Amino acid sequence: MGWLWAIIVGFVLGLIAKAILPGKQHSPLWLTTIFGIIGAIIGNALARAFGIDETAGIDWGRHILQLGAAIVIVFLGDMAYVSLKGGKRERA
Repeated sequence: MGWLWAIIVGFVLGLIAKAILPGKQHSPLWLTTIFGIIGAIIGNALARAFGIDETAGIDWGRHILQLGAAIVIVFLGDMAYVSLKGGKRERA
């Protein structure tokens, strides 16, 4: 169940990050989900480092760090995707 939950959270974080970022992102949905999963992992690590990984009630600090990390990862990942995709020619 842990992997399924990670995929769901990564999917949601990736979509929210795409919605927040200005302009159009070109990475496909599966890659956005992976970026969201990576953002969640980084956000959890940051929350643990700051000592806010487990609090009473909703962990707003952890969720904000996850979203912030996902925004950065989606932005950088999309830039990398576009630069790699742009270097290849499309076949007709």
